[in-house]
Amino acid sequence: MTDSARRRARVRAPELIGKGGWLNTGGRQYTLADLRGRIVVLDFWTFCCINCLHVLDELRELEDKHRDTLVVIGVHSPKFVHEADHRAVADAVERYGVAHPVLDDPELATWKQYAVRAWPTLVVIDPEGYVVAQHAGEGHVPAIERLVTELEAEHEAKGTLRRGDGPYVPPEPEPTTLRFPGKALLLPSGNVLVSDTTRHQLVELAEDTETVVRRLGSGARGFADGGPEEASFNEPQGLALLDDGSVVVADTVNHALRRLDLATGEVTTLAGTGKQWWRGSATSGPAREVDLSSPWDVAVFGGTVWIAMAGVHQLWTYDPATRTVAVAAGTANEGLVDGPAAQAWFAQPSGLAATADRLWLADSETSALRWVDRDGRVHTAVGTGLFDFGHRDGAADRALLQHPLGVTALPDGSVAVADTYNHALRRYDPATGEVTTLATGLREPSDAVLAGEDIVVVESARHRLTRLRLPEEAVRVEPAAHRTRRAATEVNPGRLRLDVVFRAPAGQQPDTRYGPATRLLVSATPPELLLKGEGADPDLSRELELNPAVTEGVLHISAMAASCDDDPATAYPACHVHQRDWGIPLRLVPGGAARLPLVLAGMDEAARGGG
Repeated sequence: MTDSARRRARVRAPELIGKGGWLNTGGRQYTLADLRGRIVVLDFWTFCCINCLHVLDELRELEDKHRDTLVVIGVHSPKFVHEADHRAVADAVERYGVAHPVLDDPELATWKQYAVRAWPTLVVIDPEGYVVAQHAGEGHVPAIERLVTELEAEHEAKGTLRRGDGPYVPPEPEPTTLRFPGKALLLPSGNVLVSDTTRHQLVELAEDTETVVRRLGSGARGFADGGPEEASFNEPQGLALLDDGSVVVADTVNHALRRLDLATGEVTTLAGTGKQWWRGSATSGPAREVDLSSPWDVAVFGGTVWIAMAGVHQLWTYDPATRTVAVAAGTANEGLVDGPAAQAWFAQPSGLAATADRLWLADSETSALRWVDRDGRVHTAVGTGLFDFGHRDGAADRALLQHPLGVTALPDGSVAVADTYNHALRRYDPATGEVTTLATGLREPSDAVLAGEDIVVVESARHRLTRLRLPEEAVRVEPAAHRTRRAATEVNPGRLRLDVVFRAPAGQQPDTRYGPATRLLVSATPPELLLKGEGADPDLSRELELNPAVTEGVLHISAMAASCDDDPATAYPACHVHQRDWGIPLRLVPGGAARLPLVLAGMDEAARGGG
C-alpha cells in the first residue's frame, strides 16, 4: 500500500438516495452495494450551473480512459424550483450529453448526507465503499485521474477491484427535427437560423419556421473548420449577423467564436483556442490566441461583437476590424453589482440584445434583466441577487424572474425576456418600469426573434420554434416567490474566522517569484453584513466581524493561489493558478459556528464536514 493510501481517511460512503429516481440506467435502481468493486466518482451538480457543465466536459475523458474500472454517478441537486422537476432533469441529462447514470435528488438528501456545500462537488469512493477524496469546484479532474490510477493499482493487488461494463444505459434517440435548440436568428432572406445545440449543428429553417432548408455541421461533437458537412461544433448557442452578411456563432463548449458564410456554408474560427479560460490567462489580444470560457450569446453593439461569457461571469468584445478580443465588463466574480464596467459583477450572462443606446442582457443565475449603456455603465432593471427568484409581475423593483436565458428588443423600446425556468415570455417596459407576462405554457424558452408582427420563441425543451402574436395586454399570472433550496450556513453573530486551506499539490511549491503566492477577496450581500474584513489581502486566513443586526446574507469569497513545479532539474517549470469563488448563504444565530473553513486546492479532503 502506498503512503498516500495509508493517509487516506476511512470514511464509509453514505447510501445514494433521491426521490426522483435514476436516469440513464434502463430503469434500474442502484445502491452502493451494487457498485462495490468499482471506483465511483459522485458528481454533485445542478443543470443551471455553468461550473457544473464545465465539470461534465472535464469528466468525459476520465470516463473514457477508465471505463472498465470507474463509474461516474451524477447526483442532481437542484437550486431553482424548476430544477426539482424530474422531467426537467431528464431533459438536461439529454441536452448536455451526460453519458453516465444520474440520481435525481430533488430534496437534497444525498447532498446533505455527504455534507456538500457547493456546486459542483466531486466525491471519490474506493472499491470497498469508502470515501477517499472530496473536491469542490472545477479543475480537479487531473488530480482525480491520478487518484483513480493509484486506486486501480492498489485494489488490483488486493483483489478488490472489479472490472467490466458500467451501469450506463443510453436513452433511445428521439426523431425530432431539432433537439434542444438554443438560439435563433432572423436572416435577411426571411429564413431563420437555429443553433441545434444537442445535435451540434446549425439548422436553417424556411419562413414557416418548420421546413428544413439545410443543416450546417457534421452533427458530431468536435472542433473543425470546413464546408457545411465537414465543419463541427460543440453545443453551439448564440448567433448574430455581421456587417459583411456572415453569421458569428457562440460555439459554447469549444470556448470559441465561429464564422458562418451564409453563401457557401463554410465555417471558420474567429476567436478562441478551444481551451477554457482560467484566471491568470490573457484577457485581451489576438482573437485566435486568447482562451474564452463558455460564450453563450453574441450581439453587435457599438460596432463590435459583444460576448456573453457565461463561464467567467463577464462580457467580452470581439473587434472584427482588428481581430482582437478583450474583457468589456465584469470582474469575474459572481453576483449582481452595478456601476462602471470594470467594477460590475455578473452571474452567467446568457442572452444579449442590442438597441441604439443599450445592450440588454439576461443574467441567468441572478434571475435578472440588466443593461449596459453607451458609457459602459451597468444597470439592473429586474432582479435582486443570486438567491431570489420567482414569477411575479408588476413594478420592476418587485418583479421576479427565474433563470432567464434570452432577451429580445421590441420595436416600442421594451424588451421580451425568455423566462426559461418559468416557462414564460415576459416583457419589461422601461417607460413604465413594469413587468408583464406575454405568454405561459412554453417549455424552457431560451430565445426569441421578431418576424413581422409575430415573435418566434425557441421552445428548447419542446424541440421547436413557436410563433406568437404579441398581445395587447399581458396575461395575468398568480404571483410566486422562492428562495434557493441550498441551506444557509449558521454562524455566530460577531467574529467569524475564515480559513481558506491551500496546500500546493505534490511536486509543486508556492510561486512567490513576483510577490505573494495567494490572494483572498471578501465581500457580502447586503454590504452591511460585514462590519470588518471586506476587501483583498494575500493572507488566506482572516478575522471577519458580522453585523448582528443583519440576520442573513451571502458571503462572497474569491481565493487564488499560484504554484510551480519544484523539481530543480526542470529549467522551465510549469506554473499553475488555483482559483475558487464561493457564494455562501449565512444565517446569523447565537451559538452558530465561529469558524468557516474552505478548501481551495492541493489536498484530498474526505467527507468529514468540510466542503
